[in-house]
Amino acid sequence: MLRFLTGGESHGPVLTVLVEGMPAGVTVSQEYINGFLRRRQQGYGRGGRMQIEADQVAITAGVRGGKTLGSPVVMTIQNRDWPNWQTIMDPGVSADLESRAIARPRPGHADLPGGLKYRQLDFRNILERASARETAARVAAGALAALLLKEVGVSLIGHVVRIGTAAVTKEQTLADVLKNVPGSAVYCDDLDAEKDMIAGIDAARNAGDTLGGVIEVLAWGLPVGLGSHVHWDRRLDGRLAQAVMSIPGIKGVEIGLGFQAAAQLGSTVHDEIFFNAERGFYRETNRAGGIEGGVTNGEPLVLRAAMKPIPTLAKPLKSIDIRTKQPSEASYERSDICAVPAAAVVAEGMVAFVLAQSVLEKFAKDSLAELLESLANYNRYLRSV
Repeated sequence: MLRFLTGGESHGPVLTVLVEGMPAGVTVSQEYINGFLRRRQQGYGRGGRMQIEADQVAITAGVRGGKTLGSPVVMTIQNRDWPNWQTIMDPGVSADLESRAIARPRPGHADLPGGLKYRQLDFRNILERASARETAARVAAGALAALLLKEVGVSLIGHVVRIGTAAVTKEQTLADVLKNVPGSAVYCDDLDAEKDMIAGIDAARNAGDTLGGVIEVLAWGLPVGLGSHVHWDRRLDGRLAQAVMSIPGIKGVEIGLGFQAAAQLGSTVHDEIFFNAERGFYRETNRAGGIEGGVTNGEPLVLRAAMKPIPTLAKPLKSIDIRTKQPSEASYERSDICAVPAAAVVAEGMVAFVLAQSVLEKFAKDSLAELLESLANYNRYLRSV
């Protein structure tokens, strides 16, 4: 099984990620992983923390000579802000537990429910782990998974289709997304929408507020047959939705037409099936977003996710002091105005990891060579049907 675990706090010394189940022989580029990390840190609307951090991964196990060994891959990311927090976040008994204690929970965060669950009246003990800083470690794991997917001909990109009320209006093509998104300040293909998105972020900043939006992840080159219809927890669409919904701030996920399909007739929703000797089975539309019955159908995966506005506001919302039970303003921690572009990169990584899991479930997985042989045999079978 391909899986990963992360460890670390937002203001701790390092973030750590352990990836188990990578086949032996996958080429690992540290610079490729660092590129993922840089994209996560950029995007218009990010806060002061991103001016401090310059995330780079250190691979400490599982790779030799630029190739995976088949053993767990361990990566760490230094928190450059750690020197300013050493006495506060010290794991020893000498930690300064009071100077930055948080007693006023922030609406929309894990502060209060997490504090009640774990019996922690200093909500810093909750927010340090619930923080979206943890997603840097996820991105490292997702980048590693994307390197595996590249070996089997699968590519991905995450981009932004809405921030606040500003949304993409032009018809998008994959070629345009690949061309325009890397140079966009908000990772958006529509340059007119980009201007409105930036203006909306500026207005929210001036008002002490925040903005959410909608992201999209595209993946192409997927073989038919990833996932399964036979059990609820093996359906690929369900697994993708869970993975993306686990990203802090994500409140909804759809694949293909998604919620739009609920308002249409079946004749306008489902993708008709065609066949010719050269292409095999194919579709002329992709309203299903590449998945039918929990299984990939050979068309590109199209997944969208809605991100709520960040709940840490410079103009704080009403709250209660957990110690005095008196009305108070919520605590304020340094925060972004809009992290939708960053969320597109995190979602890209999470989708990559779930797709890599599905590839390794379908094909031989001890080594990359075996995987490629297994995939080639499967492709021969598909051409013979």
